[in-house]
Amino acid sequence: MGNGLSGKKRIITVMKIDGTTLKLKAPVQAEDVLRDYRGYDLLESEAVKQLGVGARPLAPDAPLHPGKLYFLVQLPRKPEQRAPRRAWSGGLPVSARERLETLAFTRRTMSDVSVAGRPSRVEAEEGSDGTVRLRLRIPKAEMEKLLQESKNDTEAAEKIMVLCVAKNGGAPNLPAVETGQKEKRARFAAMPAEIIA
Repeated sequence: MGNGLSGKKRIITVMKIDGTTLKLKAPVQAEDVLRDYRGYDLLESEAVKQLGVGARPLAPDAPLHPGKLYFLVQLPRKPEQRAPRRAWSGGLPVSARERLETLAFTRRTMSDVSVAGRPSRVEAEEGSDGTVRLRLRIPKAEMEKLLQESKNDTEAAEKIMVLCVAKNGGAPNLPAVETGQKEKRARFAAMPAEIIA
């Protein structure tokens, strides 16, 4: 019987999917192996045994330990992170007319909404004796300027009305006399805020 000395094996085994193995001598890092195999990742065999598909690939600077088995696999890449897409599931029973109305409301531009939401600068009231009283909202500086430029009260009133009509966008939709009834407003259908990623 002889004296046999045997050292620890300093070989690292890396197995590919097709069953072929690579034998590497330590010290080796993961990036040294991955340099020749672009798009591949290294997995520890113990992590694959315990976690299965949930095993995480090794970092490129991770050292490979001798006597352990590693797998060289090509993992599917996740697509780039996009903003979540908003989708409306068809679970709610909606008629074709309602769908068309909701589409029309969503297609509105912000200018349409902002014009509708702006308070009126002209208010009209009808008196009991048939007279009409107008209330105008004009800054004092503009009012003084118009009064100084005009020759008499009639000319000043005309300039003020022209100014109000111009600032109100032509004011074709204002009634001549306010009847006290509120205008009907368009109502928006509530849509579920469901995000499908």
